[in-house]
Order: sequence, then C-alpha cells, then structure tokens
Amino acid sequence: MIKICVIGAIGSGKSFVARKFGFPVFNADFEVANLYLKNKSCFTKLKKKLPKYFNHFPVNKNSIIEAILANNLNLKKIIKIIHPEIKKKTNIFINRNKNKKIVVLDIPLLLENKINKKKDIIVFVDANKVEIIKRLKKRENFNKNLLKKFKKIQLPLQYKKKKSNFILKNDFTKLSVKKGVMQILKKILKND
Repeated sequence: MIKICVIGAIGSGKSFVARKFGFPVFNADFEVANLYLKNKSCFTKLKKKLPKYFNHFPVNKNSIIEAILANNLNLKKIIKIIHPEIKKKTNIFINRNKNKKIVVLDIPLLLENKINKKKDIIVFVDANKVEIIKRLKKRENFNKNLLKKFKKIQLPLQYKKKKSNFILKNDFTKLSVKKGVMQILKKILKND
C-alpha cells in the first residue's frame, strides 16, 4: 500500500488536494470534530484537565476556542488528549483500506507528531500567502489569534517543504490542482 501524506500551511487547500487523488482519504480535521461530538471518554479527559472550559457534552467549538485563547498551555493539554485518538483512528483507517493500492492521509500535524513512516510519500501543498489569508477570513470561526497559536505548534513551512517528495502549487483552480495531482500520481505509480 502506498500512503500519500498531504501537508502544508493552514488554509492552503490540503483537504481539497487530498480528495483530488481519488483514493480513500483520512481527514484528521473531520475526525477531530467527530471526537468532540461523539467521544465521551475524550470529553471526560478534557473536562478533567480543563474543567473551566469543558463542562458540556458534546463539546462546543466555542469552548475549545476559548480554552486555546486563554493561555498557551491549554492547546498543548488538548493536543495530548486528542492526538493519541487520531493516531488510533489513522491505524483503523489504514487497516480498513489495507487492500487498496493507495490511501491519502490529510493530517495537518503529520510531521510534528511523527505519524508518517519513512517510505510514505509526502506532498506539500504550496499556496500564495495572500490567497490563503483571504480564504481563511471567509471561514465561519476565523480568529487571527487562534491562527497564530496553531502556527506556533507547527514546524516551519520551509522544513516541511524540504521533507516533502513533491510540491504541488495550489492556485485554487480545480484544473491546475487536478493536473498537479495527475503528474504526481504518474510518477508515484511509475516508481512502484
């Protein structure tokens, strides 16, 4: 099985690119949102660590934002609880799709949490900074301070680029992304 890991800056279009490969996609952001909504044991751990912010199940997005903005340690506490769950879910996804030729992992903190394996193929989604900000501002819960906190826990983009096997330019047009994805797939399948 070939694992394609899609990484890049927040708002660079990673999920969009991941879906364009046309293979099963593990979307970590979707799974995290699900944990907050459906996982009682995660909630219990969060409530124990941060009782001021987590006191209702399912977890409300505003509670999470409030906790993260309150101080720098809170985000680390949340990550310590959420990320082991995401690792488990990733493994379940990989096992469920073990007969597929390719799977795509859309995990924003892939390198930071050392989720990838040596032979995994890393695709860095490179997008224009101005375009990214424009797109992020359109998001429902856009918060500049929150964005800064998330950027702080991420490895520098230059480092991520260096660690990548491929760099896909995303100009946010379907045609160019599809073309870029097809070129990458061709090279991957040729070497397989």
